[in-house]
Amino acid sequence: MTVIVTEDDFDLSDLYAKLRTPDLPPSPGAVTVFVGLVREMNNDRPITSMTLEHYPGMTEKKLEAIRDQAMHRWPLTGVIIVHRVGKLGPNDQIVAVGAASAHRQASFDAANFIMDFLKTEAPFWKSENTSDGANWVSARETDNKAKRRW
Repeated sequence: MTVIVTEDDFDLSDLYAKLRTPDLPPSPGAVTVFVGLVREMNNDRPITSMTLEHYPGMTEKKLEAIRDQAMHRWPLTGVIIVHRVGKLGPNDQIVAVGAASAHRQASFDAANFIMDFLKTEAPFWKSENTSDGANWVSARETDNKAKRRW
């Protein structure tokens, strides 16, 4: 069960291969992977870059707790959470969440759960850089609403 916070880009095929090799038996019958990208636009303004900050140690601990909650709720054979920090450009990969299980619904639900909790509870601070300057990204009510469904 992998949790990584890094400035480096990630290889999706490597993450998928790790999910196909189970940490826990049985072998997975389903793998769900979500990859989030840095948007080119937000609120009708072009984004030139995004900078993500975090507290090392604290961030990983929170992501591990989210992973553990998912593992407790669904019969998963593997989980991967990768979140990038530092300066990223439009269309750069920013986050990957993967869940593997014997059946598809558990992997879909777990991946959604992890993303909803990551968006609302993980200690990341995002600044979008535009031609008008930098703006801190505020939490969105839609993210809180999505989390409440769990």
